[in-house]
Amino acid sequence: MIGGLRKGGADRERPHSVLFGLGAYVGEVLVRRAGAVWMDFDVHQRAYFGQPVGVCMPDGRMWNPLGKVLNRFETGGPEDSLQRFWLMLHGRARRPAA
Repeated sequence: MIGGLRKGGADRERPHSVLFGLGAYVGEVLVRRAGAVWMDFDVHQRAYFGQPVGVCMPDGRMWNPLGKVLNRFETGGPEDSLQRFWLMLHGRARRPAA
């Protein structure tokens, strides 16, 4: 989906609401599937991440799903793949063995 927005030649401002929504979706996946909680970043975290909110993982690590989506849109590189982000995500809760 993000690749499709990039192919259209859109600048960051035109699809801003779509990108924000996708970032919120990624964050909510982290909340529901990895044990994260949404949090308001403090002033230092806002300056570092460039976003007002993010998620905190069970091990205390902070992640910036909104920024991750924006990075994917701006660079389109494999290092900003959201699938790779999920697969390499540190600090998620372990699911009990069935």
